[in-house]
Amino acid sequence: MAGELTPHEGDLAPGEEYDGYLFADATFADADAGNCHFLDCEFAGASFDGGRLRKARFTDTRLREVRFVATELAETGWLDVTLAGCAMAGVQAFSASMRRVAFRDCKLDSVNFRSSTLTDVTFENCLLRDTEFGGATLQRVRFGGCTLTRADFAKVSCTDVDLRGASLGITAGYESLRGATIDSGQLIALAPLIARHLGITVTD
Repeated sequence: MAGELTPHEGDLAPGEEYDGYLFADATFADADAGNCHFLDCEFAGASFDGGRLRKARFTDTRLREVRFVATELAETGWLDVTLAGCAMAGVQAFSASMRRVAFRDCKLDSVNFRSSTLTDVTFENCLLRDTEFGGATLQRVRFGGCTLTRADFAKVSCTDVDLRGASLGITAGYESLRGATIDSGQLIALAPLIARHLGITVTD
């Protein structure tokens, strides 16, 4: 597919329509690309250091080994997007809309998904550290093979959320897991934390 794309050179500009471009090994420092639309594009080995992509849209786009550090992705729209081997650190992605998005072998560190809507989203073999889903709407979201460390699910709305096969390190929002599916091993691991959250004292 990459052979059919047009190599992109130079910086990004706000409000532009990028249709069928390949962004290979590009470095974008403090990019100002708000309200852009990336349609049928591919990012390979690219890096975003800071920058503002607020309200940008990604449609039918693939990202491989892309790095986002302290990048603003608030209110972005993602449709039919695959992220493989990508890293996000200190990213603000609140109020984002993601539909049919797959994260594979990605590392998310201090990513803010507050008030976002995730529908048909898959996290596969990902590391999610200090990831915040507070107030988000999760529908048909999967976390197979993932490790969640200090994840915040406060006031999350869950519908058909599958947490089976994930290592669950949740610091807040146990009461918001109604509508989620876990396995028996996860239940045993979470039971003391849930009891403490509910004020239940367990003694033998």
